[in-house]
Amino acid sequence: MYFGSDNWAGASPEISAALMQHSTGFAPAYGASDVDAAALTRFRVLFGSQAEVFIVATGTAANSLALAAVNKPGGVTFCHSHAHVIEDECGAPEYFTGGARLCPVEGDLGKIDPQALEAAIARYPAAFVHGGQPMAVTITQASEAGTVYSLDEIRAISAICRRHGLPLHMDGARFANALVTLDCSAAQMTVDCGVDLLSFGGTKNGCWCAEALVVLNPAHAREMPFLRKRAAQLFSKSRFIAAQFDAYLKDGLWLELAANANAMAGQLAAHAVKSDKVRLGWEPQANEVFLIIRKDKAEFLKANGVVFYPWPVPLFAAGKIGPNDSLNRFVTSFATTPEEIRRFADLIG
Repeated sequence: MYFGSDNWAGASPEISAALMQHSTGFAPAYGASDVDAAALTRFRVLFGSQAEVFIVATGTAANSLALAAVNKPGGVTFCHSHAHVIEDECGAPEYFTGGARLCPVEGDLGKIDPQALEAAIARYPAAFVHGGQPMAVTITQASEAGTVYSLDEIRAISAICRRHGLPLHMDGARFANALVTLDCSAAQMTVDCGVDLLSFGGTKNGCWCAEALVVLNPAHAREMPFLRKRAAQLFSKSRFIAAQFDAYLKDGLWLELAANANAMAGQLAAHAVKSDKVRLGWEPQANEVFLIIRKDKAEFLKANGVVFYPWPVPLFAAGKIGPNDSLNRFVTSFATTPEEIRRFADLIG
């Protein structure tokens, strides 16, 4: 029963088949092949003809290059205090930008609170050279807490960005899962809400290794080819990543894969609600479920083959966790089956 991470899951058969199809023969390198062009066309169907797509190796690279594209001297980017960029990327955004900083902003359930964002930006007035310059805001969709920003919430943050002249970046490592939850189009969740740059993840949702930075505002795309090359993120055989995206985005496969992950998370959460051995930390909205479990029961589950991660308690949940309890993250994927959920349900009663 593998609920450690959607990174643990393998690859969708359709995506594996696409890789095999393009594994022989010859094709132009560095993004000039026919399959690269086909993948770009699929992205532009989703995000509009203005979208520029830059294939990279990892989500961390996509996030870091996005911030490098909008960098300023003494730059400050605002993110949630538990965002992946500030807690789990080993300083890569700071490194790629040559020292720009990340400013944490609080908010319930892993989402930036607009009032807290306004207050954080106000700490860096334009004339105060010692503080530095606000340069961007980044939000995570779906969030590190497994919650999803509504369209109205994205628009509210975007409006703050516009008032302060700041670009808005979206970390979409689980973009497809959020999209399934909101039941809207990719453009509605990004372009129409004022998102300027998007880290688009496929690796967590059935791809072998497929990540991209999608630049939705052309003003931020000019230097990106050089930034990507300098960061050692330009693939020579990019067709192998493009082939994955071509298959991933074809006929809605990416949404089908995410829909299974979300549905399995919903089933897991429903069983947790009925159990007296575990309880929900908060309501899940995508494919991550956070359970509060007594420490001895957590060990029992591990001993019986359940794989999951103990999770640091975020500030917004601090009052919910007792001294004998632990907070744990359970992540479902495109490959999670109802049988795994049933076996887990048996263990928690």
